[in-house]
Amino acid sequence: MTPLLTPTPGSLAARGFRMPAEWEPHAATWLSWPHKEASWPGKLERIPPIWVEMVRALVPGERVDILVNDAAPAEQVRALLARGGVPLADVRLHAVPTDDAWMRDHGPTFVTRGGESALVDWIYNAWGGKYPPWEQDDRVPEQLAALLGLPRVAPGIVLEGGSIEVDGAGTLITTEQCLLNPNRNPTLTRAALEQHLCDHLGARRVLWLGDGILGDDTDGHVDDLTRFVAPATVVTVVEDDPADPNHAVLADNLARLAGMRDAAERPLRVVTLPMPRPVEHDGHRLPASYANFYIGNAAVLVPTFACDRDTAALETLRALFPTRRVVGIHATDLVWGLGAFHCVTQQQPAA
Repeated sequence: MTPLLTPTPGSLAARGFRMPAEWEPHAATWLSWPHKEASWPGKLERIPPIWVEMVRALVPGERVDILVNDAAPAEQVRALLARGGVPLADVRLHAVPTDDAWMRDHGPTFVTRGGESALVDWIYNAWGGKYPPWEQDDRVPEQLAALLGLPRVAPGIVLEGGSIEVDGAGTLITTEQCLLNPNRNPTLTRAALEQHLCDHLGARRVLWLGDGILGDDTDGHVDDLTRFVAPATVVTVVEDDPADPNHAVLADNLARLAGMRDAAERPLRVVTLPMPRPVEHDGHRLPASYANFYIGNAAVLVPTFACDRDTAALETLRALFPTRRVVGIHATDLVWGLGAFHCVTQQQPAA
C-alpha cells in the first residue's frame, strides 16, 4: 500500500487547507454556460435546456453561479432560466468569457481551512492540447478569485478537476492513464505528482486506478469511473458483457479497489454501478457513464440514457444518498460533447 504523504512545509496542506468531499456543504455550484457549436455539432440548441434542468434541481439547496459571455448574453440566459421555472433569487450570472462549458476542468479547485477558503489554479490545456483555443478557459480561476476576493495558489502543473476524486479526509483517487500521460506533465514523476496533490489538496494517500472508458477524450478521468460517496465508501462502474471493450478495463479497476485502503487505513467499501448500454452518435462510441453524477446540497444529478439500466443505477444511488433527491436527467445529447453532469459543475464548499 502506498505510504502516507507528508505536506511540504509552508504548503497549503501544511497550513491546514484541504479539498472537502463533494457531499460536504456547498456555498454554491459553479457552471459555465454552453455556447461552443464544435462541442455539440448539430445539437447545440438542445444543450442549454439541460443547464436549465440542472439549475432548477440545484437551487432549492444552494446558490448557482453561472459564467456567461457574449456568445450567450446574460439577459438571454436569465430569460431562458425564468421560462424554465427557475427561481432566480439564488442564481448569479457573471460576465466571464470562456472557450467551452467544462467547468469541472477549467474551473478552480476550492480548498478550505475552518472559515477560510482559497482557490487552486491548475494549468488547463484542454486535455493535452486537443481542443484549441483554451486560453480564456485557463484564465477562469484567476477571474473567479478576483470576483470572490479569495486567495489563489497556482501550482504550475497541468491538472483537470475531473481527473481527481477525494474523500475530504486525505484520500484521493486518480488514474494512471490521465495523470501520468505525457501530454500533461511529461517531466513529473508519479512521486512528484503525488506530492503536488498532497501539498495543494491535503491528500495523504493517492490511490491509482488504471485506464478510463472507451470514448473518453480526457485520457481516463476518474469521474467516469469511481466516486467517493461517503467515508471509506466508493461507487464504481462495471460492465458485465465480456465482449464490451470496457469490460476488462473496469474489471481491473474493480480488482484494484478491492485491495485499497484510505488514508485512515480502512479498507474501501466498494459498491458497483452498471454501465449504460453503449451510446453512439455518428459511429462514435460516447463516454456514457452513470458515475458522472454531481452531488449537490439537496440533490444528486445523475445522467440517464433512456436505457434499461437507468433504473438500477438510480436505485443504487438513492440507497447511497437517502437524504438527497436523486434526479435522473436525460443526457444522451449532453454526452455527445463527451462529458456529463460532473464535468460541467464545480462545487464551492461552504467555508
